Amino acid sequence: MIEKILIRGAKVHNLKNIDVDIPLGKIVGIAGVSGSGKSSLAMGVLYAEGSRRYLEALSTYTRRRMTQASKASVDEVLYVPAALALHQRPGIPGIRSTFGTGTELLNSLRLMYSRLSNHRCPNGHYLKPSLAVAAGKELVCSECGVHFYAPSAEELAFNSQGACQKCGGTGIVHTVDMASLVPDDSLTIDDGAVAPWNSLMWSLMTDVCREMGVRTDVPFRDLTEQEKDIVYHGPAVKKHLFYKSKNTENAGELDFTYFNAVYTVENALAKVKDEKGMKRVEKFLKEDICPECHGTRLSAAARAPKLRGISLDEVCNMTLSELVDWVRGVPTSLPDEMKPMAESICETFESMAKRLIDLGLGYLTLDRSAATLSTGERQRMQLARAVRNRTTGVLYVLDEPSIGLHPSNIVGLTGVMHDLVSDGNSVILVDHDTQILKEADWIVEMGPEAGANGGHVIAQGTIADVEANPASQIGPFISGKAETKLRSCATKEELFANGNIHLSTSQIHTVKPLEVDIPKGRLTVVTGVSGSGKTTLVLESLIPALDANINGHALPEHIRNVTAEGIRRIKLIDATPIGINVRSTVATYAGVHDELRKLYAKSEDAKNKGYKARDFSYNTGSLRCSGCDGTGVVSLDVQFLPDVNIQCPDCHGSRYSRIAYDVKLTNKAGESVSLPELMDMDINTAVEFCKDMKTVGQKLNTLKQLGLGYLTLGEETPSLSGGEAQRLKLASEIGKIQSDSVFVFDEPSIGLHPLDVQVLLKVFQALLDNGATVIVIEHDLDVIRNADYVIDMGPGGGENGGKIIASGTPQEIKLNKKSITGRYL
Repeated sequence: MIEKILIRGAKVHNLKNIDVDIPLGKIVGIAGVSGSGKSSLAMGVLYAEGSRRYLEALSTYTRRRMTQASKASVDEVLYVPAALALHQRPGIPGIRSTFGTGTELLNSLRLMYSRLSNHRCPNGHYLKPSLAVAAGKELVCSECGVHFYAPSAEELAFNSQGACQKCGGTGIVHTVDMASLVPDDSLTIDDGAVAPWNSLMWSLMTDVCREMGVRTDVPFRDLTEQEKDIVYHGPAVKKHLFYKSKNTENAGELDFTYFNAVYTVENALAKVKDEKGMKRVEKFLKEDICPECHGTRLSAAARAPKLRGISLDEVCNMTLSELVDWVRGVPTSLPDEMKPMAESICETFESMAKRLIDLGLGYLTLDRSAATLSTGERQRMQLARAVRNRTTGVLYVLDEPSIGLHPSNIVGLTGVMHDLVSDGNSVILVDHDTQILKEADWIVEMGPEAGANGGHVIAQGTIADVEANPASQIGPFISGKAETKLRSCATKEELFANGNIHLSTSQIHTVKPLEVDIPKGRLTVVTGVSGSGKTTLVLESLIPALDANINGHALPEHIRNVTAEGIRRIKLIDATPIGINVRSTVATYAGVHDELRKLYAKSEDAKNKGYKARDFSYNTGSLRCSGCDGTGVVSLDVQFLPDVNIQCPDCHGSRYSRIAYDVKLTNKAGESVSLPELMDMDINTAVEFCKDMKTVGQKLNTLKQLGLGYLTLGEETPSLSGGEAQRLKLASEIGKIQSDSVFVFDEPSIGLHPLDVQVLLKVFQALLDNGATVIVIEHDLDVIRNADYVIDMGPGGGENGGKIIASGTPQEIKLNKKSITGRYL
């Protein structure tokens, strides 16, 4: 029996030509600090080779239609099975995707409703369920004798024939936002008070409006109600005007139809053909729930069939846990001859639903828009879809599956991994969470550092081997021997010494009315299982409320009041990638590149050759590489195969032409380096070279303090992990006095090794030392332990959550019997 995958000479990204064996039929954890080469090994070697070899067995014609992995940079990979990867950040689905469509549970439900329900005849009478529907026979109404066919499953789909006509199956309609039509009522109509007439209509409409009897030379707010009504809703009558063109001498008498402000927007919306046209109109629109389908997305005909007394749209409004109980009762509600078919359809539904409930998603409803799900929820949805087929012999590569999961949700995830292995599959797990790594049969640890100093295997073996290995960095955290309490927290008595922020909300989504106090100048962590309302409390309530308070705007509808004395700034630091442009690098984002260009322009070499600061730009300057236009990569079109991006052969990825290497900058220590060479250095090395250059030195030191010293200055920002992106966004904030600022972090420990979490805690401390108030949404127990104040949401997710079940110091949370987070602390 072949028992392991053999990897020989792997050189993907920063891997140092490594040889490693990966046991098959086991859970293998790959650990290591951020940037140490974990993903390079898991995704860049194992998944890339597993999927590529599988795809190469398909025909060229089929392969052309798929995005393919290029061959990994490795001497040899033997015995790798066909691979499936579950990525760290599943894409955000479109407007038409719901939890029901994404999990394909809706397919089973539509089949139930098409085959098993009481169908309604065109005259409104309901028929008893019968096998005639599945046999494709015509139905005859027993009351009025009319002949009709039952709808197919396709006719019950809101992405197809069952869509509501009014909203096209999206559940949302765009209506005119009255507040946007006259944004400034101190202006006169002649001065452009009616905004849609300025951008969507001829300016002449003000003349027509005057003919309608409206004064156009007084401030809009001084018009009578009748005049305002004509502006907003006046009739489409023709008016005879004398018209003189502004640009030419032409003039004449013409008839013009009056377009009121509302109709101007509606007319423009009806004519929209592309994204650009939509951009012009959308500022005058607001989204409303469709008045015809009430947001269910389904046409009246698709809402007609009834099963166990309720329609398809009502069923989609139940939580998954409630729905499973309801589906169990379907077969017994039907005539005997229909039970076998019903049991078969219901069984398919239940087996898929069981996985999702095991993964802690029982609180979601099928009609929940998929775009509103969190990263963790989307990832578990993807996982459930991948494992439902009970395959065998597949290599599952899970890239940080613990993201966004509360410790209690991880239990369901580990259950799924063990099921995969008992079905004869292999699981590769890239993660930092010690709770999930403890489930591994074998661990491969990468390191010792990040970037150029990583890419080696520093420890491998069973959990016991790794715990006992002095070279292992994760070992002490798995064994629980590492010191994780890193800052001295405020005592219960000191907590609110600097004042507090008070927030009062009414119900929104599944979150009940709340009264929240947050201590100023402290580290507050908001915790709770997935779906318990953390995001709603912080991102949808606290941030908009503080924002409105600071800028003097009206509070959001669900906010009763907010008091935050002395708070002038609120800043959200989330993990969204920085830029999609390959031209954005660490140096340009952190504002270092512009400073360096000025310094290089002042050098002797630059003065002698006549170069200015603009010449050193790799986007537009004369010193950029002409082969790749300063991007560092060239795309090759290989027919039948995916386009291949290779490092530019002229500049070897440096983005600069050869002559740029001749312009050197000399520091006080007498070292001379060209700009492309400097951009190739990591921040730790560059700090040394630039230590006498005041502004550059300060900025680089801040990046080093943020734990980003291993990144090179020329690294593209879109390729950074979520945690790296988050810390880079903070670079401009460190070192300022922040006593009037609130910083909100959305799961900042995502993708961070326990050692990197310690760096993150130092970053929080640096902000707190300058007087900032720091609020963190987090599941990581090390971060929670180091909080001054914890707000624990729950007790469950969805309808079972939405309350504050415990608040206080970590010690108080630990002793609170109601808190699930407390149990894991």
